Amino acid sequence: MKTADFYFDLPKELIAQAPPERRGDSRLLVCDRASGELIDTVVAELPRFLPSGALLVFNNSRVRKARVFAESETGGRVEFLFTRRKDDSHWEAVTSKQKKQTVGKRYRFSDGTIARICEAKERSRILEFDAPVTEDFFERNGAVPLPPYIKRAATSVDGERYQTVYADFSKTGSAAAPTAGLHFTPELLIELKKRGISTAFVTLHVGPGTFLPVTAENVEDHKMHTEEYEISEETAAAVTAAKRDGRPVIAAGTTSVRTLESAWDGSRLSPGCGETDIFIYPGYRFRVVDKLFTNFHTPDSSLILLVSAFAGRETVLKCYRHAVEERYRFFSYGDATLFL
Repeated sequence: MKTADFYFDLPKELIAQAPPERRGDSRLLVCDRASGELIDTVVAELPRFLPSGALLVFNNSRVRKARVFAESETGGRVEFLFTRRKDDSHWEAVTSKQKKQTVGKRYRFSDGTIARICEAKERSRILEFDAPVTEDFFERNGAVPLPPYIKRAATSVDGERYQTVYADFSKTGSAAAPTAGLHFTPELLIELKKRGISTAFVTLHVGPGTFLPVTAENVEDHKMHTEEYEISEETAAAVTAAKRDGRPVIAAGTTSVRTLESAWDGSRLSPGCGETDIFIYPGYRFRVVDKLFTNFHTPDSSLILLVSAFAGRETVLKCYRHAVEERYRFFSYGDATLFL
């Protein structure tokens, strides 16, 4: 299977550079996988396309203000994108001018915190801080790590709009938003409940690898990044019951898909914490997810491969061609799709 088969032409002006003026005011392209029918509508109409009794599963991970600048010993400005906590004093990060950031180098952050590089990995660095680091450090010093296709600096607006309304502060850890969830408002969640659609939450901390293109010529040769997840007993019971009763499980976003499919043991969803590097591409047999609500994804990415596994390559490319023709907005702050 060739990676190039999942490429599509996208005019740059369709890449959303900012969220819609009001959360939830996005368009929605509904695709019936069985008939191939496409329906142009808006996200506010989502509840009428979902059956009563369905279970809609969200990722409640909160985005960390993980993009932090520091001053090196020589006075240079260095950017860090913190990706993972090792322990209270040791954090993994991707850095600017990474080859120059060598073991032993020390840095001062804007609040006076000091850290040094204690280990150099192939694609990242491990920093040892002079004191334990909590989320307060990132709130004081950091900024929301907008994806590379948004060609501007983060603002205070992004601090709110690049988080879902149900993000749990105690579940902070993502380096990128689970963007399908950005469309949901408290009002939409209430309307879903009125329609008899129940909700559940998983946690998967989205890593920067989500933005990496699949560079291997053959899809099967791609090495997937690893992400941490957590599933509560309550959510595990809700998903297991839905599958047992024949009620559809709907994933809000590809991160929810990856979590659910990773934790299914054949007869039930397993609660607890874990790591997943699951790579879902055409040929994969879905065991949990029955319907998918998601954003439009980048060409040649693991995300479009996942969606193509769910809906079929030709169907997905047909949807994307339609979206381009109809001037939908793409990627993180863009519009949404629903695959039935």
